[in-house]
Amino acid sequence: MAFTPKGKHLVAGEWLEGAGTFASAPAHGPVHHFAVGTVEMVNRACEAAEEAFWSFGYSLRAERAAFLRAIADEIEARADAITEIGSQETGLPEARLQGERGRTTGQLRLFADHIEKGEHLDRRFDAAMPDRQPAPRPEIRLIQRPIGPVAVFGASNFPLAFSTAGGDTAAALAAGCPVVVKGHSAHPGTGEIVAQAIEAAIRTTGVHPGVFSLIQGGSREVGHGLVQHPLIKAVGFTGSLAGGRALFDLCAARPEPIPFFGELGSVNPMFLLPEALNARAETLGQGWAGSLTMGAGQFCTNPGIAVVVDGAAANRFTTAAVEALAKVAPQTMLTDGIAKAYQDGQARFASRNAVKPLLVTQSSGRAASPNLFETTGARFLSDHALGEEVFGPLGLVVRVGSLDEMEQLARGFEGQLTATIHMDSADLDAARRLRPVLERKAGRVLVNGFPTGVEVVDSMVHGGPYPASTNFGATSVGTLSIRRFLRPVAYQNMPEGLLPEDFLG
Repeated sequence: MAFTPKGKHLVAGEWLEGAGTFASAPAHGPVHHFAVGTVEMVNRACEAAEEAFWSFGYSLRAERAAFLRAIADEIEARADAITEIGSQETGLPEARLQGERGRTTGQLRLFADHIEKGEHLDRRFDAAMPDRQPAPRPEIRLIQRPIGPVAVFGASNFPLAFSTAGGDTAAALAAGCPVVVKGHSAHPGTGEIVAQAIEAAIRTTGVHPGVFSLIQGGSREVGHGLVQHPLIKAVGFTGSLAGGRALFDLCAARPEPIPFFGELGSVNPMFLLPEALNARAETLGQGWAGSLTMGAGQFCTNPGIAVVVDGAAANRFTTAAVEALAKVAPQTMLTDGIAKAYQDGQARFASRNAVKPLLVTQSSGRAASPNLFETTGARFLSDHALGEEVFGPLGLVVRVGSLDEMEQLARGFEGQLTATIHMDSADLDAARRLRPVLERKAGRVLVNGFPTGVEVVDSMVHGGPYPASTNFGATSVGTLSIRRFLRPVAYQNMPEGLLPEDFLG
């Protein structure tokens, strides 16, 4: 039986209507109508979240782990319905949505395991030294504590893994922080059914219903009101540079500024060193084409720029990339707005004298075809716009004259989520020169791989210097991401019976 959305907001266990409605814009299938969010809804959700924090923020780790696992179970119980409406709304193929659902439930269970071990607490202890001269030292203990209610913005390109019950929500709940989600209007039905799964887990485990609320989109006032609400203590966001920067500025301008953990944009440059390029130019060109067009190029880690030393091997590389890209059929993009932005980005590239077209296609409606351009290192460095993200399957080859110029080019990049080195053993000296430069530019540095595909593990960093993200010390993927929603507290000369229970077990 097909899933029919309620079209309402979930606020602390109640499904509420709004002042008006907006219509979904599915890639295929029926149009549904959803309540427009209001500032009043935001206030109710934030107040309920603050009330819930007094129990949820001080709950046992085992209780929160059980809640996270219950959410994962409830999502899996709705698997077919999630895939159906998710595919309708986004145009993503069923296999992609099934894989993303597995990633979503997997990271919920990963956080459950992580908090049970207590590794996120960073417990520290310095014993008292009563006989120390000239003054005694007190006993001091440190532990990480949850910060309070957190706002999460659903992402357009990941309707499950970066949205209602995605990585930001999972990390915040694991930390002990209630969550208010601002749903994305690109996939409101998908957001609603996942919210229903969370609601069911709340009932099953008996946690306070204010621990989670979903307010649908349809109004900018909702987002602005959410980040400015005095009870919200941090924000998780994945989206555009312009939208993220506007919310970041609002967070900074509050009477009590709060951290805005925004993952905004990246071109994820690849640097192909000479010996690797000579040895496998065709394979690298084909592999790049596959990564560049994966999911219609709508991944944050899409490798949009390939830097090569000019010559015969570079010619073989570009030829192979063009041939592979030309075989890629048009793919459906997530929204009409994203598709239009991709077409505009392609037009900007095509109109620039600084680039040479290698493959130019026409995209219309929500269907996107790949495009490839080429430029020189000097032209790239003199035209800042060439280093800006075009969200979609558009690539740029940058030809440099030497390894020295390649290093100079690397130094000129802004902050990135990823940077990649393709190398052979004979390229080791050149790679040693690049590695320190790239680690200052990116949160993840790869060798001989492609950055699309982000492992949800303890060691992953999905973040980087601005404009890749607004906080270079944070990640939005992996267990380290829980640290965004914790703060250290020191306890001095405190009796064991008064210490937080997390010190004891």
